[in-house]
Amino acid sequence: MSDEIEVAGAAPEAEGRGRGPRGRGGDRSGGGGDRGRGGNRGGDRDRNKRGRDNSGEPAGEELIEKLVHINRVSKTVKGGKRFGFAALVVVGDGKGRVGFGHGKAREVPEAIAKATAAAKKAMVRVPLRDGRTLHHDGFGHFGAGKVYVRSATQGTGIIAGGPMRAVFESLGVADVVTKSVGTNNPYNMIRATFAALVGQVSPKSVAQRRGKKVADLLARRGDISAKAAEADAEAVA
Repeated sequence: MSDEIEVAGAAPEAEGRGRGPRGRGGDRSGGGGDRGRGGNRGGDRDRNKRGRDNSGEPAGEELIEKLVHINRVSKTVKGGKRFGFAALVVVGDGKGRVGFGHGKAREVPEAIAKATAAAKKAMVRVPLRDGRTLHHDGFGHFGAGKVYVRSATQGTGIIAGGPMRAVFESLGVADVVTKSVGTNNPYNMIRATFAALVGQVSPKSVAQRRGKKVADLLARRGDISAKAAEADAEAVA
């Protein structure tokens, strides 16, 4: 009789041991909490992404975006034709900074967005005279394209055509005379124009390199007097 009681008493322990694996199932459900912590990490990534977006471009900066050219290409495949688009965009702040970018995509808006992002990353600073024209004449060459740029007096306006006008409007130049020779390819014209703009130097940088005063350099120009040269030198400094 006692043996039967002992066997009967051992049965619940065996059943308890049998429920052990199912109990570990509860641990697996608790593992969902670990996955929940993974969700927090996802939230951290979202917050970091938002922070990079906000810090990627200075707050309050307004950029001028010019769409220069859109090219459509097609590829014949088994099911028909597959179209793609390439966009050329010029971006500037109107205060001496400008850049250009090229983007490709299956849709026009996406191609423009890619080109705009590339242009913002490749912006360069060009010194301007009185904030309206170039300091001196320049020449740029790329491929078959040759570009001549000349500073102009106040009121001349932007004498440039096609892609070159978009560059100077985005740059903030109000008076300039340009001439393009050799090609009408917008890509070569844009690159040749940037080659001419990158070669621009200000009197202040030249004076520092040569160890002279800005007024001494400006006085050698024939279009202004000595007093005007001194005034311009003070403005540049």
